[in-house]
Amino acid sequence: MPKHIANDPADLFRHVSAEKAAFYRCIMDVFAAAKRQYRLQLRPDEVLAEARWPDGPPRIEEVNAALGQLAGWGNLESHPDTARVSNLSDFYRARFLYRLSQGGEAVESALAVFAQTLQRRAELQTVALEDIASRLQALQALAGTDEPDVAKIHETLRDLVRVFEGLAENAQAFMAGVARSIELQQAEAGAVANYKKRLIDYLERFMGDLVRRSDTIARLILALEPSIDALLGKVAERESRDAAPGGAQDQSDARDRVLRAWRERWKGLRGWFLSTGHEPPQAELLRARARSAIPQLLAAIAALNERRSGRSDRSADFRLLAGWFAACADNGEAHRLARAAFALNPARHFSLNADADADLPASTSWADAAPLRIHPRLREYGEAAPRGPPPRVRDRAGDRAFLALQLAEESLQVEAARKRLATSHPARLSDLGELDTHAFGLFLGLLGEALSEQAGPEASVERQTGDGLLHIHLRPLARDSHARIDTPHGVFAGRDHLITITPLQDGR
Repeated sequence: MPKHIANDPADLFRHVSAEKAAFYRCIMDVFAAAKRQYRLQLRPDEVLAEARWPDGPPRIEEVNAALGQLAGWGNLESHPDTARVSNLSDFYRARFLYRLSQGGEAVESALAVFAQTLQRRAELQTVALEDIASRLQALQALAGTDEPDVAKIHETLRDLVRVFEGLAENAQAFMAGVARSIELQQAEAGAVANYKKRLIDYLERFMGDLVRRSDTIARLILALEPSIDALLGKVAERESRDAAPGGAQDQSDARDRVLRAWRERWKGLRGWFLSTGHEPPQAELLRARARSAIPQLLAAIAALNERRSGRSDRSADFRLLAGWFAACADNGEAHRLARAAFALNPARHFSLNADADADLPASTSWADAAPLRIHPRLREYGEAAPRGPPPRVRDRAGDRAFLALQLAEESLQVEAARKRLATSHPARLSDLGELDTHAFGLFLGLLGEALSEQAGPEASVERQTGDGLLHIHLRPLARDSHARIDTPHGVFAGRDHLITITPLQDGR
């Protein structure tokens, strides 16, 4: 194992929880900054001068000791410093140059990503949608040339992936954190009111831009579908040239690996704006999640208003009651106030023990009356045993049989309606004639599922029902065509369509 890698990778993180963790972090921040500035190594006096010490600069001996400890943990590498040697005694004196080790670089990168993730706020990036559309347009223009410029295509795809990954990550963080943000805002009324306005304006602006640009992006993706595989192949060929030297098989494997990665990225981009199978586009899910944030915010405000309107301050009530007691003229008035405030009046109308209370007037004090015998059930359950015999167990076999019969009849009616409509042959809506209640209900459900997937009034629709039992194909006819369906509830009329409903075997 190389010297610069710690024996135990956990040692690389020991400086974060060590006794002088803040001191070690000041030193590591200097080396991280030097790495960003392309400086290879540092001397202890440079670390002492460049670090931001919260309690003032320490002694150089303390810095040397900390540097040695970090080198021992594997975060730093040390090399003898012979550049400043002027005599023999300086040569034998321990002087070292330090730089980040491979493990130290990995730890600093991990800590930077960790801090950035904690500080990042979820954003809905409307600018990213515009950038994605512009990159796709540029890619379409490059693909339409006779001799596509592979370098420009590669650069455009890299920019497209970078922008899309930022959009997806921020959208995922937003969907996970918007409800939590609303809950955290419930404490302060002013904060909730301000946050409500900002969030609603923010969501309305984003959803409007998402609706406008999603359709454009989807059309651009569909336009690139015929040529995208060839473009990705050229990009993979160009990128695989940088693979480590090896045999012909290694080069081929590198190209296949890169091509699979690019195809996966394109599939993710396509799934964001176009439906894949039964799954709606991710942009639709994001829009639905953004819309649902508004009712959540309104519910939070309603809960806050309810708490404010129904708030009771018990300490203020007791202070007011104490003032009333202090203003009483005598003990008799104070006792009457206590009975009224704490409900200490006699309650002989409670039938706890009717035999013992039969000859006592209602004004008798509990202290002057005979003791009551409390049933153990009353102490345990808060209620006494009910009087009279227990109720008989009701036989519900007849009710269950009646429900089963109703369910069987409804199943037969639904199956008859399914056979009436699912003929596997194209039929005009105007030729369906009169439909009974169950057939019309099934027809409305199928029509609703098909129209929900229709891109436009002139587009054909083909999809499978949610239960996986039927396949629907719906094609609009001429604009001036007319269909009329008579039902027990009225007349269903509209533009005529050609519909084909095909039953599927075992949901396939």
